[in-house]
Amino acid sequence: MKLAFTATLPVMAGYLVLGIGFGFVMRSSGYGTAWSAAEALFIYAGAMQYATVGLLRSHASLLTAALTAFAVNARHLFYGISMLEPYREITKGRWYLIFSLTDETYSLLCDRDLTDKAENRKVFCFAVSLLDHIYWTTGCVLGGLLSSVIPVGSNRADFALTALFVSVFVGQWKNTSEHGPALAGVMCSVASILIFGKDSFLIPAMIMIVAVLLFMRRSGNDA
Repeated sequence: MKLAFTATLPVMAGYLVLGIGFGFVMRSSGYGTAWSAAEALFIYAGAMQYATVGLLRSHASLLTAALTAFAVNARHLFYGISMLEPYREITKGRWYLIFSLTDETYSLLCDRDLTDKAENRKVFCFAVSLLDHIYWTTGCVLGGLLSSVIPVGSNRADFALTALFVSVFVGQWKNTSEHGPALAGVMCSVASILIFGKDSFLIPAMIMIVAVLLFMRRSGNDA
């Protein structure tokens, strides 16, 4: 447990800040602390939780919500595939581990330097997943509570989502020398906004990105 706590300290710093931002966004949109806590506990997906604010405000249909959730969290399909073997050995708590597999948790569980130090890999996986979930939930609740006494305009609070995506993008850009997929994502997103508008660009952009990436991969294999 000590190793898991030490390993997740950087995640705690990020999750508390982003969670507090989410609490402020929810409050600025008319939803109290209970809503922030419920989303943190049962949705537990940073980008998707921010996206749900707009879905709630626009009274979006279940179909729209489902398609948006799939588009925003599609990357977890690849995370899940790579974790099939490690999680196969875990019987108790496996469903929670699947549910709580976020970007940051995944990066820690794939770090062999950390997992090799763990006396019990199963306990380590569960501890990292649970601690990260606690950090995020705590941040969302704190944001909801603080926003009731610290007024923040909705425009400034909404920028937290933009900051989240920018920070993820910059981190991935620095950690790889292959920038083709990132540039493809940016160009497809811009093109989709210009064609479909800012309120309807997300799903078309995801389809365009997947198509371009498949084309790039096929071209690379052919070469």
